[in-house]
Amino acid sequence: MKYDFTTIMDRHGKDAIAVDAIGADVSWAIAPGAPRDGFTAIPMWVADMNFATVPTIPEAVIERVKHPAYGYFAPTDEYFNSIIRWHERRNHVTGLDKKYIGYENGVLGCVCSAIQAFTAPGEKILLHSPTYIGFTHSLEDTGRVAELSPLFRDEEGVWRMDYDDMDDRLKKNHIHLAVFCSPHNPCGRVWERWEIERAMEVYRKNDCIVVSDEIWSDILLNGSTHTPTQSVSEDARQRTIAVYAPSKTFNLAGLIGSYHIIYSDYLRDRIRRTAAVSHYNDMNVLSMHALIGAYKPEGYEWVDELCSVLSGNINYAYDFITEHFPGISVAKPQGTYMMFLHCEEFCRKEGITIDELIKRGWDVGVAWQQGAPFHDPWGIRMNFALPHSLVAEALDRLKKYVF
Repeated sequence: MKYDFTTIMDRHGKDAIAVDAIGADVSWAIAPGAPRDGFTAIPMWVADMNFATVPTIPEAVIERVKHPAYGYFAPTDEYFNSIIRWHERRNHVTGLDKKYIGYENGVLGCVCSAIQAFTAPGEKILLHSPTYIGFTHSLEDTGRVAELSPLFRDEEGVWRMDYDDMDDRLKKNHIHLAVFCSPHNPCGRVWERWEIERAMEVYRKNDCIVVSDEIWSDILLNGSTHTPTQSVSEDARQRTIAVYAPSKTFNLAGLIGSYHIIYSDYLRDRIRRTAAVSHYNDMNVLSMHALIGAYKPEGYEWVDELCSVLSGNINYAYDFITEHFPGISVAKPQGTYMMFLHCEEFCRKEGITIDELIKRGWDVGVAWQQGAPFHDPWGIRMNFALPHSLVAEALDRLKKYVF
């Protein structure tokens, strides 16, 4: 490969919660406990990657930093054109114009803006469960209530939406805003076009605005293809607030910088006005140059190699878990680099709680993440965006000491 996905980086003391928070008391999450003596910690909880990003990003940032003035600025045409080209080439999007693109400090910032623009405190908002913990916090912090439509696994073990349940919950609770995760975190589903079409038809019939979190849309495994929610119909195009970022793709979360694509003038005006009220939703000049660096030709190459590496890690992990971890139920992700384990059968058979199982992993340095905040009380979420040697080491430890 052209790029390095095998070197084990030392991230300690380099502003990385994924490693520095292990064994520490952090206010925003339950961090993994420190491992016992004799074990090093392998970070498999926070959804960032333990790979060096594509070199064009630090090159772009460093080049801008060389000029010693960092005053007020406006996003450049190069910024917008980089986004437009990215979506044209990777997602086959046509008709995208800079007027439809708007900056967001983060995907969750846009979710919160939509919540405040289109709902009132106490209202319910539809999500699927398991669901991303950030959505839950966003609703709670803004005084809204999550109405969860459970995903289910079909006879082949594939996560599916229950469209009748979605429709029923929207009608019974008079819900007019939904958060849709595509690809899905934490289940790793890359929804097929027909699935999105059916979901959007349910939303249309119930006059429901949709916030589509597509931050994982570049992380596709084993040849999976992402279908932008806005592309499935003209109604979906006008009904959907789609949110993207280079942060998951290129490990840029610490630089801050997402963006929305909104074709509806009405939705776009409400989102932008709501976001502007706080006077916080302004771009950082270095995050702008980081995105431009990410969306250069080298970035396209790097992402393709990344997806190949992640596919190998996920395939290895899925085969290993299904063979060696009895009583653990897992579906192979089609996207993202996360895997969601359901551990009820194992825990009941062993007579232990899920917390005791999680602690066993932490004790031997496997810093995996509790699934309860994702609305699965028997769940564990694992991050496989690590060099393969660490993936193999983590799974070997779990086999030897935990399962």
